[in-house]
Amino acid sequence: MPENRDLNTENAHTHSHNSAAAHTHDHPHPHTHEHEGMHHHVHSQEEKRAVMNRLARAIGHLESVKRMIERDEDCSDVLIQLAAVRNAINNTGKVIMKNHISHCIVDAIEANDMEPVDALNEAIDYFIK
Repeated sequence: MPENRDLNTENAHTHSHNSAAAHTHDHPHPHTHEHEGMHHHVHSQEEKRAVMNRLARAIGHLESVKRMIERDEDCSDVLIQLAAVRNAINNTGKVIMKNHISHCIVDAIEANDMEPVDALNEAIDYFIK
């Protein structure tokens, strides 16, 4: 996130990750934490690397679409490449969702905290439209 970006403080929150500084970002929807500080996103380097690799793949496909448009390539080919972008993003979301369920949601349920489950359900509604 660019440092000069203004946050909508009503919808902003901070994440702390293993071996990294905490960062704050906002969401297009209200995001509250009654137990702020109790729920932390902690993911292994392997999980982060898998997500980063998938994001790099999506970015590569999108850059390819941009070049195809600049070269006036066939629209059908552009649409096929856009489908690859969409698939890469969806697969990235699937990996993030599985990791979140396996770690964060399991931890929240064990702590009898249903707020992260509600937040995940809301995020799924945004992600899958």
